[in-house]
Amino acid sequence: MDKVHIVIAGKRNTGKSSLINCIIGQEKAVVSDIAGTTTDPVKKSYEIPGVASVVFIDTAGIDDEGTLGQLRIGKTLDAIRQADAAILVISHNRFGEEEEKLMSEFQKSGQPFLVLHNQSDLEPLAESLRHEIKTRWHADILPFSTLQPERETLMKAIAQLVGKPKQRSLLGDIIRPGQLILLVTPIDSEAPTGRLILPQVKMLRDILDNHCMSIVLQPEEIPTFFTRTPIRPDLAVTDSQVFGIVARQIPPEIPLTSFSIVFARHKGNFARYVEGTPHISRLQDGDRILMLESCSHHVSCEDIGRIKIPSLLRKHTGKQLEFDFIAGLDRIPRPFTDYALIIQCGGCMVTARQLRNRLQPAIDAGIPVSNYGMALAWMQGIFQRATAPFLGKETQ
Repeated sequence: MDKVHIVIAGKRNTGKSSLINCIIGQEKAVVSDIAGTTTDPVKKSYEIPGVASVVFIDTAGIDDEGTLGQLRIGKTLDAIRQADAAILVISHNRFGEEEEKLMSEFQKSGQPFLVLHNQSDLEPLAESLRHEIKTRWHADILPFSTLQPERETLMKAIAQLVGKPKQRSLLGDIIRPGQLILLVTPIDSEAPTGRLILPQVKMLRDILDNHCMSIVLQPEEIPTFFTRTPIRPDLAVTDSQVFGIVARQIPPEIPLTSFSIVFARHKGNFARYVEGTPHISRLQDGDRILMLESCSHHVSCEDIGRIKIPSLLRKHTGKQLEFDFIAGLDRIPRPFTDYALIIQCGGCMVTARQLRNRLQPAIDAGIPVSNYGMALAWMQGIFQRATAPFLGKETQ
């Protein structure tokens, strides 16, 4: 379900942007003979048939200069740590300190990587460099030219690099073919015009992939559904922000959870969320809470992460709490130790790797972590019911 993120790294003017244009077959990335044309990381989506949906990340040169250059290098390193695989682009047989730094970063992040010797039409790959890369770094190096591309060879190398990602089902281990799943999807000011949000779309696809049936309705339609039909769903999944209302209307014998909790489990860290959520009841006056969103969006009065959850936390605990809000994969300005609790959204817009890497430093520092859906379930008094469908199941 997650796209595979492949970072393209190297020095300035080695042809990183030209490489992406060659792969995609379109002039998507700006190219120039002037070193440093690419500044901030730029993402380009592409489908490799039979392999995966990928996102290529074009980065600034690792040898960028000046104060702004150092900031751009920092963003390049951040992009590497968030990626699933990497391609190091070199040219003219130049392999020095900067390239070694990148290779070390790939290995430290546990990423598969490929070295590409670009502009091989101008200067062929030296056999001595091939041997060094193979023996010292245990990596393959591929001669290439964006002007005379052997595109099929490159695509095969990329396919081998990423492999065929194992697609882990959202619900596959708790539902069986032929079962009926009820999806409760409120349509309010936070809902996108004319469409469903990504978690709802992914859930529908997962239900179909598992050969199950789904019924989709809004919270106010639940009583009518149970009045007009004898159907009893095998599982109900709701938007977390209406947890309390839905829990009172869904018969207690029907398992109930939320989109956010399903994605929390799918992305990993589920056990940590279960462990950290009860800390809500131990919050004290002056405690600071970090709210992590995986996407950037317009904030309205019904925003679940920035308005509703903070308000409910203050009301539930009766404490004066402070909040910081971070969107996307932006840097977190404070040390994790400044926070009494971290609450992460479902993470539908980021990969499992990105989400785990984002939270791991906080977990290592002993900071409790929770999830939007679990936090709301705890404050509504239905935490056990909302997590019960997954307890005893293997989690990451």
